[in-house]
Amino acid sequence: MPIPPGETETETAPAPGPAAVDRAPVDHPPVDGTVYRTPWDDGLPGGATTARGAAIDPAPPAPPGSVRPRGRRPATARAATGEKPVWLYHHLTVSGPAETLQEFAAAARGAGDIPWRFDGDRFEEDVFHRAATVPAAQRGLSIDGCHILARQFRMLVEAHQARAAARVGHAKDCPFDLHALLPVPADILALGATHPDALAWLRESWGVTDRLRQVILRTGATAGRRLPRGHAAVGYGFFTAGETPHRAIATLAARFPALRFALLPRPAD
Repeated sequence: MPIPPGETETETAPAPGPAAVDRAPVDHPPVDGTVYRTPWDDGLPGGATTARGAAIDPAPPAPPGSVRPRGRRPATARAATGEKPVWLYHHLTVSGPAETLQEFAAAARGAGDIPWRFDGDRFEEDVFHRAATVPAAQRGLSIDGCHILARQFRMLVEAHQARAAARVGHAKDCPFDLHALLPVPADILALGATHPDALAWLRESWGVTDRLRQVILRTGATAGRRLPRGHAAVGYGFFTAGETPHRAIATLAARFPALRFALLPRPAD
């Protein structure tokens, strides 16, 4: 049944094939066995991960056919326990008058990063603590070496953070960037990516508590129905950490009432 302009629909979409995944992030186990992923290992379309100084988010899902647990826990719970999120793939198809659609597509392009404030002192302290609390016989580093390791990690992350922040507002290689469309306010960015109030803002404003991952422009996407003359469709694909950006899509549908938004998530198997 046709959906009125500005409203959204949700159905089940097939999972992407291996070609939809650019490259899985790389995990680096430090000396105490706790897994970190450095931000520059993301290698995903739309820019690299903003440094969070917290437990890593693992790689997006395996190709179709793999078995995954049902359900998911809130991002705050995952951050507290280091639990790996259940990656959820989505198709978003936007259709409507070609001129309005072109305006939307241009506004949606961005860097794909969120320029969070990075607390270098805390990050360095956390890395040092994780290294230094490992028994000396197991860690292979002196206390001075643990300090050096922590400082080197901090410098690398700060350098990456500066490059990522410089891309925001200038780079346009991510075709669907929520921060470009619905920017995180400066006072929320200043809290940092893992602050409870920052996560609450993302949850209320976007419906997801992190940026979209592996965002692609789906070539040849259709609206699933015959479009009127002068109308067109554009399709996007992306992963989230077990959440669906319903709130962001509802806000965009209200902002662009002439367009039709169809969000198709793939639930965990």
